[in-house]
Amino acid sequence: MSEVELEQAVHNGMLIAYHAQHQGDVSAVVTEYGDRTFSELNANANRLVRLLAQHGIGSGDSVAIVCKNRPEFIETLVATTRSGIRFTPINFHLRGEEIGYIVDNCDASAFIVDTSLGDVVIEAAEHAPNAKLKLCVGGEAAGFIDFATAIATFDGSDIDNPSLGSRMLYTSGTTGQPKGVYRKQRIPEAPMWNDTPAGYTPGKDRELVTGPAYHAAPLLIDIVQALWSGVGIVMMDRWDAEQALGLIDEYKITHTHMVATMFHRLLSLPEETKAKYDISSMKFLIHGAAPCPVHVKQDMIGWFGPVIWEYYAATEGGGGFLVGSEEWLTKPGTVGRPGPEFDNKILNEEGGQVSVGEIGTIYMLAPENGRFEYYKDDAKTDKSYKGDYFTLGDMGYFDEDGYLFLTGRSAELIISGGVNIYPQEIDSEIIKHEAVYDVCTIGVPNDEWGEEVKSIVQLHPGMTASTTLSDELITWTRERLANFKCPRSIDYVAELPRTAAGKIQRRVVRQPYWES
Repeated sequence: MSEVELEQAVHNGMLIAYHAQHQGDVSAVVTEYGDRTFSELNANANRLVRLLAQHGIGSGDSVAIVCKNRPEFIETLVATTRSGIRFTPINFHLRGEEIGYIVDNCDASAFIVDTSLGDVVIEAAEHAPNAKLKLCVGGEAAGFIDFATAIATFDGSDIDNPSLGSRMLYTSGTTGQPKGVYRKQRIPEAPMWNDTPAGYTPGKDRELVTGPAYHAAPLLIDIVQALWSGVGIVMMDRWDAEQALGLIDEYKITHTHMVATMFHRLLSLPEETKAKYDISSMKFLIHGAAPCPVHVKQDMIGWFGPVIWEYYAATEGGGGFLVGSEEWLTKPGTVGRPGPEFDNKILNEEGGQVSVGEIGTIYMLAPENGRFEYYKDDAKTDKSYKGDYFTLGDMGYFDEDGYLFLTGRSAELIISGGVNIYPQEIDSEIIKHEAVYDVCTIGVPNDEWGEEVKSIVQLHPGMTASTTLSDELITWTRERLANFKCPRSIDYVAELPRTAAGKIQRRVVRQPYWES
């Protein structure tokens, strides 16, 4: 293909077709559930587009999927990318009702489930009656059609008139139900070759997918950027430190994305275990999503070499912070210094810009093209911006050379193992318990996970704090929320601090746990 044809493939969402023509026999996807070459991936994506079209599903429609790290997840991603369809992957750790809400809210015309996840996906379907087509992988399910059987009869040749699709992921809501992060304007994603930090070599490099594909960072960094660049991926079904080393050795992995928790677990392996595996193939290991202790990162660089990069940015756009190992070692703890095309500022509580070295809340300039909004929620969208700027709620400072250092985050967000958890959702369930008068959920330090969830409870008069009650409250939340959101411990106080307006002072509650 010429450069013009490559550019057309980028803008039409047909990069996998481009790679299928140039390196069709090269491995594209390796999983515990089956493998695909670029040719096989491309053909199955075309078949799925035609199946969806037969059911009246096409450009402007939505497809939702709840699935383990399987090749069918990737085939659905590729199919929607070339057919103008909105792709919504869903966290399979959620409860059935939560999954069903997202399927319904995103207006899914098709719903694809992994039945090996259990009854939760069948329950989800009961809450999402509007899907025209329901497909399943991993086993049979009443009301669903087997994915492989359904696409098998369709033509696998490239579709006519492809159009660029989009992705819409859901955030856990700080209040109420989760919201879809939506962009009306679709932004083409080009291969990351040559002078990009990743510097992928198509057909030769290999990416390790360490996290669940539904999560924003693995989806973008490990899957989209790699495959769109013509680089095959190896998908872990679940994280295991020694298995990760084994896969790096076996497949000569060159690129991967991790979070700080994974660093901690890798470094905790016995020395004789680490020595069993050859990791010399690694060229690029990028991490983010949660703060990494300086000594942990120093140890990782000492082991893996200067191939470790760190990013600080937002799926909403903006940011632009990226730092390589050599630069980071001159400024230990920094998340980098953005290029001149990015505009970031740090503001105090009054909205004024702070001085060098002074801590405040970090704001990023939203991009002119492809700005996010919350699907079906204009009010929430408006609240997320301060003019043309938005914030993740993180706090930090710029040093005299313009490097950003993170010092914490707004108390509204807990990041545990790289996963965002919103405390209000937990508070809203605990407060329903008859013993609870008031509650404030926070993140507290955890050496392995970065943070763990703790709820601070004020009891009704006459109620007595006890281990039995704590166990009861934790069980109460687990019956109502996904387990990863639930508190690992409960503390009790005589009274929780609130402002004169009645708002909980979560930062005040959080402060004693972080003083050291």
